[in-house]
Amino acid sequence: MTEMETYNLWVSQNLEDHDLAEELAAIKGDVEAIKDRFYCDLAFGTGGLRGVIGAGTNRMNIYTVRRATQGLADYLNERYPSPQAAISYDSRIKSDVFAKEAARVLAANGIKVHLYKQLMPTPCLSFAVRELHCQAGIMVTASHNPAKYNGYKCYGEDGCQMTDHAAGQVTAKIERVDLFRGVRLVGFEDAMQDGMIQYIGDEVFQSYLHHVKAQSIHPEACKQAGLKVVYTPLNGTGNVPVRTILKEMGVSDVTVVKEQEMPDGTFATCPFPNPEIEEALTLGLKVCREQKADLLLATDPDCDRVGIAVPDKDGNYVLISGNEDGTLLFQYICEERVKNGTMPERPVAVKTIVTSEIIAKIAARYGVELRNVLTGFKYIGEQIGFLEQAGEQDRYIFGFEESYGYLAGSYVRDKDAVVASMLICEMASFYKQQGISVLDALKSIYNTYGVYVHKQGNFTCEGESGMQQMAETMDRLRNHPPKEIGGLEVTRFSDYELRESVDLATGEKHSIDLPVSNVLGFALENGAGVVIRPSGTEPKMKAYYTATAATFPEADAIADKIAADFKARLGF
Repeated sequence: MTEMETYNLWVSQNLEDHDLAEELAAIKGDVEAIKDRFYCDLAFGTGGLRGVIGAGTNRMNIYTVRRATQGLADYLNERYPSPQAAISYDSRIKSDVFAKEAARVLAANGIKVHLYKQLMPTPCLSFAVRELHCQAGIMVTASHNPAKYNGYKCYGEDGCQMTDHAAGQVTAKIERVDLFRGVRLVGFEDAMQDGMIQYIGDEVFQSYLHHVKAQSIHPEACKQAGLKVVYTPLNGTGNVPVRTILKEMGVSDVTVVKEQEMPDGTFATCPFPNPEIEEALTLGLKVCREQKADLLLATDPDCDRVGIAVPDKDGNYVLISGNEDGTLLFQYICEERVKNGTMPERPVAVKTIVTSEIIAKIAARYGVELRNVLTGFKYIGEQIGFLEQAGEQDRYIFGFEESYGYLAGSYVRDKDAVVASMLICEMASFYKQQGISVLDALKSIYNTYGVYVHKQGNFTCEGESGMQQMAETMDRLRNHPPKEIGGLEVTRFSDYELRESVDLATGEKHSIDLPVSNVLGFALENGAGVVIRPSGTEPKMKAYYTATAATFPEADAIADKIAADFKARLGF
């Protein structure tokens, strides 16, 4: 059907959600608005669904959620004799509604649902899947996207986000489902009475906290250091679990940013509720300056990412990047576990291909096997699963991605801002007792392993024309890769879609032992590099720039030059 035909079909339905009916009426005759909402179905990828909330096949609404869930139900019932699923949701607009609609569809298909009674972080969903022996999980969230977005992430029985093969199978099932006539539904209260939907008890949350605390290396440090913390959950799910774990670990001096304390899907004080973005931390930094805090913690709406800021010697607060924070945590975990004898034999750490290569140097120093995976924490979770299958999950000590996602311990299979917040506070407390600041610790790392500067470029490509622009840009770079970027020679070109890497000096080719992915990498001389990929969850391309040098000013200048040149080559 054409976009207009699909629009008219929607208009002809007796839509239960009156917001959608009003939106459809408001865009009557607006060809572009109709096209944007109906030119495609909202894609179900390895990250599940994610899109703008509203009316249409290319929007997040109860009908697209129901259709996706019917496809998931068909997949589960074909694969398992009596499947069960866990569901959680964040503070976003209609997250609770979408969670209940998903539960209704699963229950109607004979799948027992375990639903959190209140909003809970993404890691709590991953934990519940494993703890309750479910075959799938659904987390209703759009993570750190602006308020107009919502989404729906699917998890497998291992508590890990579905990887490519499983997501492809679910997609095939979804494509067979008629949006309005092909979905089975049962009343929510009826399913509750029949026991097909039940709320997850508090004992699951308490068990989760127990597993988080077990990752502590120096549990006494938080009780003794008197760390002064400012915390903002950015109006999301982190408020209760993060404050609870910090209190139980002995961090008693915690000031919460009042305007961002309670759940609020409008994110009125932080339009981009992303701890990577300084604007989201404005209120937290203000409180830090007033309180003269040792540390700012900020978790995103579904509490799987955490950002921090710390004071310098002049009392000005410095934001620590995701690469830097992960590096600090990895160094702390390695050094202190070796010292106290808790480092496992043949330890394993996992990072993504766009995450700092300084980790390789730290891993080599402490005898840690470092595994590189594609972007997306599901691939880190997958590696933990491989270790578990071999009975060696205790070898895993840490995984992280540069976008502020960290996990110590194998109790969940997704990034966890609760355990990261605990370990950050413990690390800062431990160093504080020795008269060492977080910035001192970071400087020591760079003095030991060299200076690394990482920057990122985000290139927005919205709508149908944007998707075409991304495809054309990637094709151009793939077929005509540059020979130099920012004045630095490209020494190696890696195409993760072809799973092939080429040494440009010798022409020698090497296979890339990773799943197929639309990612391109350009290794430059002197340890610099560029990686570019279309985002799997947002309408944009992401470029990652790395520069190394003897000093920060030198590395920073090199990174800026690389970024400016590459942006020009992209045509933005």
